[in-house]
Amino acid sequence: MANIPAQLLDVLRCPVTGSKLVQDGDVLRSSSPGPDGEPLTYGLDEGIPVLLRPELLDGAARAS
Repeated sequence: MANIPAQLLDVLRCPVTGSKLVQDGDVLRSSSPGPDGEPLTYGLDEGIPVLLRPELLDGAARAS
């Protein structure tokens, strides 16, 4: 599990809600709920936050 430095977490924001992100194991979660009422989840790829909106992540995976 990659730990994101506190200084980076202080500036990272959810691209959908604009809220701070908190690390929860191997993912980052928005501190505010998204459109469906649940926090949004973003993955880490080799310790690098992948901050694509969930609906865009599927399209990006298909394009690769």
